[in-house]
Amino acid sequence: MSEAKCEQRLLMRLKSESKKLAMRTRTPRSAGRQGGIGVATRNAAFAGAMSRKPRPLAVGPLLVFPIFLVLSGCGKAQTDPQAGAPPAAKVVPFSDVALFTVEHPEQFPLAVATEHPTTSELIVTGVVMPDLTRTVPVVSLASGRVIAIKTKLGDSVKKGQLLMTVRSDDISGGYSTYRMAVADEVLARTQYERSKDLFQHGAVALNDLQVAQDIEDKAKVAVETSAEHLRLLGNDPDKQRFLVDIVAPTSGVVTDQQVAAGSLVQAYSAPYPFTISDLSTTWVVCDVYENDLGTVHIGDTAEIRLNAYPDNVLRGRVSNIGSIMDPSLRTAKVRIEIQNSGLMRLGMFVKASFRGQIKEMHTEVPATAIMHMHDRDFVFVSAPGNKFRRVEVVGGDVLPNNIQEVKSGLQPGQQVVTNALVLDHVLAQ
Repeated sequence: MSEAKCEQRLLMRLKSESKKLAMRTRTPRSAGRQGGIGVATRNAAFAGAMSRKPRPLAVGPLLVFPIFLVLSGCGKAQTDPQAGAPPAAKVVPFSDVALFTVEHPEQFPLAVATEHPTTSELIVTGVVMPDLTRTVPVVSLASGRVIAIKTKLGDSVKKGQLLMTVRSDDISGGYSTYRMAVADEVLARTQYERSKDLFQHGAVALNDLQVAQDIEDKAKVAVETSAEHLRLLGNDPDKQRFLVDIVAPTSGVVTDQQVAAGSLVQAYSAPYPFTISDLSTTWVVCDVYENDLGTVHIGDTAEIRLNAYPDNVLRGRVSNIGSIMDPSLRTAKVRIEIQNSGLMRLGMFVKASFRGQIKEMHTEVPATAIMHMHDRDFVFVSAPGNKFRRVEVVGGDVLPNNIQEVKSGLQPGQQVVTNALVLDHVLAQ
């Protein structure tokens, strides 16, 4: 409370107490009426009262005590600036949930983590893609309407297997051309034989015989060309059939389909009805950051782990390193060629590991000391006072003699429980 407000409250309290004291000392008017005093008597008493000297105003204890309370309140407000402050914060200690106490720790054998030299490793993600050199589009040789489809997306096909049937007007035109070429050839052959007979009898000149022979030769070429065109469309020139059968040009898996029954196709143009890929050899395309490109070289061996089959390790060879960087991600495409044993599917996500030339020191422990839980790895490290601490680590490769590599989270010389699952089972009980 400010000093001005305290003084204002004090003055108001003084005025109020003064009025109360003045009212108590004043003589009541009703007393004169009840005593039977006359007018003269009242006048005399009034005159005597006016002739007296004024008495000093007495301030009783009732007025002094409130003043003391107000002053003491103002003084306290000024001398106690910490009044109303919040209480001090109380710190509650937090228990370590990764620390466990065991009654008989000698029941759990310990092993000492040791150093393991290894080369630097780069792990990147990638995706399985078809080998473009082994991917063949199925081209329709005739334009028309699809009346039957004999295969579908994802099917394995053999070379020469029927894929679809197309009804095309190109066949009608081909037969028409072939029949006209045959008729022209018959006429040309007849004229040539006649000219030859006349020349032998001296009726025509040699030039006329040569012209007839040239026409005959050209007619034969036209017949052969039109017949080959029909055979190219899959039809026999001697048997009229106005349908075109589209067969697989190679063996593999149908990886793309752009047609359905009743749709129209165009000859020798995209989109192609089907695409067939030979998946015996596939590509793994990875994104490698710009800072890590120095550790990858063409011809290096890479270890491939599929997310669907993490226990199977496949090996491939780096065949290409992209010359163009992604401007937003700052990565380059690295292509790995790998033989497909049948586990790899197009579009699968994989992890590719590249071994570098730099030596690194990792930690190794017994494989049973690492506990895998919720896609994470843990070990139990010995602690003072019959206690064990659960520590998260990053596991590495499994080495011979049931030893596993630890990339981070554990230092050489630390003691770990040799069988983490047994200790975890006891703690769970």
